[in-house]
Amino acid sequence: MKKILNHPEAFADETIEGILLAHPHHLKRAPGTPRGLVRADAPVAGQVAIATGGGSGHIPVFLGYVGPGLLHGVSIGNVFSSPSVEAMVAVTKAIHAGTGVLYLYGNYGGDIMNFDMSAELCEAEGVEVKSVRVRDDVVSAPKSAAEKRRAVAGLFFAYKIAGAKAATGADLAAVTATAQRVVENTCSMGVALSPCTIPAVGKPTFTIGEDEMELGMGIHGEAGIERGRLKTADEIAQVMTERVLADLSFRSGDQVAVLVNGLGATPPEELYLLFRKAHQVLAGHGVQIQRVFIGEYATSMEMAGASISLLKLDAELLSLLDAPAYSPFLPQWRSAR
Repeated sequence: MKKILNHPEAFADETIEGILLAHPHHLKRAPGTPRGLVRADAPVAGQVAIATGGGSGHIPVFLGYVGPGLLHGVSIGNVFSSPSVEAMVAVTKAIHAGTGVLYLYGNYGGDIMNFDMSAELCEAEGVEVKSVRVRDDVVSAPKSAAEKRRAVAGLFFAYKIAGAKAATGADLAAVTATAQRVVENTCSMGVALSPCTIPAVGKPTFTIGEDEMELGMGIHGEAGIERGRLKTADEIAQVMTERVLADLSFRSGDQVAVLVNGLGATPPEELYLLFRKAHQVLAGHGVQIQRVFIGEYATSMEMAGASISLLKLDAELLSLLDAPAYSPFLPQWRSAR
């Protein structure tokens, strides 16, 4: 293992400490836990609060999406591990402004169990909690069993749009319904070229040949659908874009937002190569690209690889996607037009 760190067991805590020291005017620690961050102005009066959480190692997911027009708080666990129930409860209490809390997070077993326990504890104290789980990875389960799919970079679209809806003053039912609509209209597929190393483990999460790639791999290194020779950028983008298009049942004339996401060690140039071909594929199907996001929006430590996500748009989703937002990790919100 070759990493810039102090002690592996302190990795998550020292990351949070560094973030708080760097951005004291925007973020603060949730009272009662070292593993929770909230907006500096939390609780925000008149707004449904949105909380997320998950393992560290994915910045800007999860820690990078707290701010105006986005999320209100986040709880974090060790690398690729669920946050504790205690951290979730502390964050919930710190952001609740009397209008309810939405839990918006990835569809992973440990997270589901702990968020459900947190919701029960908070509701016993009079806090209304609803939950929406993002499940955008098309290869992790068939469409007929979409509730079993895992989350990948599609979390970004859910955070941005649900956060914008909450900022309008909409009630908990409306914010929840909007988040769910994003989930139902977002699909992603990824590819990995190299593994990553969890600091506390000290060795790669999987092995892969120098001339190999794995299509469909998950954000933690979960198995994909095909391992084989490294394909060209055009071949990779063609396979992923076509698979996502088919899953969302796009028709000519539909509008879409495109996210080409780097997993941590992929140069921007390679992401633009993938988008180039994705653009050609979408145009060939008559799908209209309205917004484009290219960069690191959900990483996996130092994994080399990328994912392509599509969000089928309607007028409201596009308007919310364009709404003002701020995070220290996304300082200038700008949609591609």
